[in-house]
Amino acid sequence: MIETNDLSKQFNTSFWAVEGVTLNVQPGQILALLGQNGAGKTTTVRMLTALLAPTRGWARVAGYDVTKHPQEVRSNVGVLTEQHGLYMRMTGEEYLDYFGSVYGLEATKRKSRADYLLEYFGLAEASKRRSGEYSKGMKQKLALARSLMHDPSVLLLDEPTSAMDPESSRLVRDEIARLRSSQRTIVICTHNLAEAEALADHIAIIYRGRILLNGTLNDLKRQVLGPVEFEAKFAEAYESGDFELPAGVEVTSRSATSLRFRVESPQLANPKLVHALTSRNAPLVSFHEVPRRLEEVYLKTMADAQGLAYAA
Repeated sequence: MIETNDLSKQFNTSFWAVEGVTLNVQPGQILALLGQNGAGKTTTVRMLTALLAPTRGWARVAGYDVTKHPQEVRSNVGVLTEQHGLYMRMTGEEYLDYFGSVYGLEATKRKSRADYLLEYFGLAEASKRRSGEYSKGMKQKLALARSLMHDPSVLLLDEPTSAMDPESSRLVRDEIARLRSSQRTIVICTHNLAEAEALADHIAIIYRGRILLNGTLNDLKRQVLGPVEFEAKFAEAYESGDFELPAGVEVTSRSATSLRFRVESPQLANPKLVHALTSRNAPLVSFHEVPRRLEEVYLKTMADAQGLAYAA
C-alpha cells in the first residue's frame, strides 16, 4: 500500500531533510516512524501525501506515484496533523459536512458518512455542539473522523496523541487499533515509544533524514540488543552446580533463587534447558523471557548513531 525507494528531499544545495528512505507497508499494517525533532518524519509524510515533490527517488501510495498522480494519491490518503485544525465555531456535524464537500462528496453521501463516523467515534450525542466545547480526546477523535470522511485506504498520523491526557490518549489509541482491523494501512509519526510499541507492526527509526532501522519489534530487539534472555526462578535457594547447557545457551547472571540465560534459538534450546533444570528436582516456579522494551532499542540506536556522527 505504501512503497518508497531512495525517497529523498533536498531543500538547498547542502541540506537533505530526507535521504534514501526505502519503505514497504502492507494493507492492514501499522508502521511507526520514530525519530528526534527535525529527523525528517514530517517531510517524509508530506512527500507521501504529494504535498512535496521528491528531489530523488520515488514513492507510490495505494498504487499511485506521488509525482505523476498527486490527485489520486490525495484521494486515497487521510492525514491527521499534530495541530488538529478544527474550526471551533462549527458543530461536529457541520465540520464533517464541510470537509466532505472539500473531498467532493455529494450531500447525501456526506450526511450518511458523517453520521456513521460520529457514531463510530462515540461523538453522535455531541454532534450538534460546537467543537470548541469538546474535550481534547473528543477533538482528536473528530479530527480522525475528518481524515476518514472520504474512506481512504491509507492514514498518515503525525503525533496523534501529542499533549493529551492519559485517558484521552487511550481513547485515540483504541480507535487507531480499531481502524487497523479494517485493512487500512497506517503510518504513525510519534515520540511516544510506549504508543508505538503497543500499536505498530513495524518500526522505522529515522535520524538526520536516513532510516537507521526498519523491521518488526522482535527483529529490532535482536538486531540491537542481541539474543533474548530467559530467567528461571526457584521456590527456595537452589545450588545449580554444574550441568550441561544446551548449545547456544549461556548463563549471564545468578542469585540464590534465580538464573538468567542468554538463548540463541529459544524454540530449540528452551525445552532442553527446562529439562536440564527440572531433572535435578529443582523447585522451579517460573521460566520466562526477560522483557525488553522499544525504549532500549531506540536509545541504543540513537546513542550509536550520535557517536558515529561525532566521530565523523
